[in-house]
Amino acid sequence: MSFNAIPILDLSLSRDPKTKSAFLEDLRHALLEVGFLYISNTGIDDDLISQVISQGKAFFDLPDDKKLEIQMKNAPSFLGYNKLGNEITRNRTDWREQIDISTPHPLPSPSDPLYANLRAPNQWPDPFFLPSFRPVYESYISQMSTLSTTFTSLIAEALSLPPTAFNRFFDSNQQHKLKIVKYPDLDTLGVPSSSSPNNTESQSQGVGPHKDSMLTSYLLQASPHAGLQAQNLSGTWIDCPPIPGTLVVAIGQGLEALTHGVCASTTHRVLSPGRGLGARYSVPFFQGVSYDATFESVDVPDEVREMKRAVLERSTGGARMDDVEFTFTKGRWKHLGEATLWNRVKSHPDVGERWYPEILRAVREEQKGEETSGKEKTGAEPSGVDVRNHPDQDSTIVAQAVEAH
Repeated sequence: MSFNAIPILDLSLSRDPKTKSAFLEDLRHALLEVGFLYISNTGIDDDLISQVISQGKAFFDLPDDKKLEIQMKNAPSFLGYNKLGNEITRNRTDWREQIDISTPHPLPSPSDPLYANLRAPNQWPDPFFLPSFRPVYESYISQMSTLSTTFTSLIAEALSLPPTAFNRFFDSNQQHKLKIVKYPDLDTLGVPSSSSPNNTESQSQGVGPHKDSMLTSYLLQASPHAGLQAQNLSGTWIDCPPIPGTLVVAIGQGLEALTHGVCASTTHRVLSPGRGLGARYSVPFFQGVSYDATFESVDVPDEVREMKRAVLERSTGGARMDDVEFTFTKGRWKHLGEATLWNRVKSHPDVGERWYPEILRAVREEQKGEETSGKEKTGAEPSGVDVRNHPDQDSTIVAQAVEAH
């Protein structure tokens, strides 16, 4: 049957030769059957985690004018602050505010491709108001970069691949990103009660159903609120409540594509907090991949691919049911960066209008065409993964995904 709970893996077991083999077996199960998991004993300093949470909450307490000083549309990098209701998933508003930060990079040169704009300096809040914010988050990004690289090597080993199997898809100064997110509760959003004729409570989304792009993401649930849910192979939503001392790992569509569909990329969503519960906070970290990558796939052993086929057959009779599916587009992108830039414009049209008007026009024309043809629209952005030899398609694929938790 399809999964009905999210597995919890103790990462410390991977560091002990006596327990590593059993850990890799559990990880393989999570990769093939779930695509979502908790990890504990991550090695990230507890005091740093506490500071990440407190500094993140303090950012949202800043006056609006101080937050808007670093709003995302100030720069073409898609880094910076987004006010409440300023992002779209599945053609509906996500009711959250957030700030996007990445590993530090200099401004690109005029000769670089347009997608090089995605690598740029961060927009930091005024240090007079938050003097500890930047050093805390630079330290956290550094430690999470190391953790994600280590975990990707464990994924490779769990698939009977060399631990360095994915290294060629990373830059030497690889960009990774994180978001600090605040989800207001239904009262704050002004959603009518269930007894009101104007009730829209069932339609209020923190972030809509989506799959993450790139390879892996690591979510710090920074408040005790429920709301994160993963969708199993049968289409049922499974709760992923906060567990102290853990991170939630989501497998991205990039990893699913690179591994011929062996690693499951799982649809997930966030529900707005219930009435009177206050805001939900989260800090998802997204492991990056080279924007210059063309994504030739890795050679997953046949026995592992057969395990995946058996999982699908046992769980759903060979079919996979979820709210966000891969979108196959033959030869659309030459590089990951091209698709990623398209995706960002699609999710952040205000940035597109200011910095990428031609891409935004093309996005809107495509959306009009989809509406005309009557295709089901997910509203989630393609991850832009350009992959060959996916088990379901021989052509290049582009997978739909966003970065959110």
